[in-house]
Amino acid sequence: MNDAAQRQLSRLLADLRRSGRQQSGLAAALVPPDPATAYRIAGLVAGELGWPVLGWKIAAAKAEMQEALRTDRPIYGRVFFTRETPARFEHARLSSPIPEVEYQARLGIDLPPRDKPYSQEEVTDAVASLHPGLELAECRFVHDAAFPPLPAILADGAGSGTIVYGPAIPDWKTRDIAGQPVTLSSNGRLRRTGTAAAALDHPMVPLTWLANELSRTGVGMKAGQMVSTGTLTGMLAPRPGEEHVADFGPFGAVSASFT
Repeated sequence: MNDAAQRQLSRLLADLRRSGRQQSGLAAALVPPDPATAYRIAGLVAGELGWPVLGWKIAAAKAEMQEALRTDRPIYGRVFFTRETPARFEHARLSSPIPEVEYQARLGIDLPPRDKPYSQEEVTDAVASLHPGLELAECRFVHDAAFPPLPAILADGAGSGTIVYGPAIPDWKTRDIAGQPVTLSSNGRLRRTGTAAAALDHPMVPLTWLANELSRTGVGMKAGQMVSTGTLTGMLAPRPGEEHVADFGPFGAVSASFT
């Protein structure tokens, strides 16, 4: 895939984000040939947009979600929007929204590129606060028969949208984050349950993976950025008129409603 095609795709994806539109399929010549090219294009999209990168999303930490997302490894993308709970969205202005129950980690210091890999202890120490949250994923491609291969989705920020977060969890480093049951309800009806232990092992595991991926590729992460560490309850599409609530028990609850 030559530079001209990469630029063409980056401009297309930036335009779709700016306008809040989706499209069906993607010309074969514009599908990135591999993840490395796709992530390079995602960086070009960020440059085209000129929006501050407020955080990152991680998906497919384990095999079950990797199979669902057609990958054999975790994936990531830049996040340009964050909101505090409760958050309200106009469903028609979103691109196939999927609210996913996730822990959100806010960095207190930079994690720049370096030769030595980051340890999980170093990454944990870099986290200023951990929050209950929802990642509202969006995709610039319509989920139809022409849905493009995964590299096109990676170029689109792995389907990144908005991070919705609640108050910081006090003393989170000494709490049972991994074992805490979490639920996702829609209009008061229980729809999904899960734990970080089952989905991620612990939020710091995928966060450490991302720190090292972004270090290896010369990007790095910045203090103040928030990282959505991966879904605990799978994917569930909302309908207009629904309110989705992520309940983390003693750690708090986060809601997103769709008008």
